[in-house]
Amino acid sequence: MTIGKLIANRSGEVWRCNADDSVAHAVDVLASKRIGALPVDDGKHAVAGIFSERDLLYCLKAHGAKALDMKVREVMTAPVITAAPETSVIEALALMTRRRFRHLPVVEDGRMVGFISLGDLVKYRIERIEQEAEAMRTYIQSA
Repeated sequence: MTIGKLIANRSGEVWRCNADDSVAHAVDVLASKRIGALPVDDGKHAVAGIFSERDLLYCLKAHGAKALDMKVREVMTAPVITAAPETSVIEALALMTRRRFRHLPVVEDGRMVGFISLGDLVKYRIERIEQEAEAMRTYIQSA
């Protein structure tokens, strides 16, 4: 299964922020949407970086309350690692595990076409394993 096929069935908006937004604004979006990270738009539909809960924590540790007045571009994770729609779920899982990040923009022709989390990929893998186990049980019972 590819990431492109996995995100093809999704509906709903991918929440984003702009590199020139304040950290306070980005935090408001994270909290109100109950999400862990935002792709940061560069104004041309490309991904300039990712702003995550971890970025906020590191920024607060370094700058205290003044962090909320900073621009997202000053604290985001960049450059960002991306995947193509044809990347397999297993490849994406391996990349995210090896590089220790939890959110991955899906980019095609320089434009972000999706945003997946480690949780999305793990959920898919668990569903597949359960389907395979059920198929095996059915096969054994019918033999």
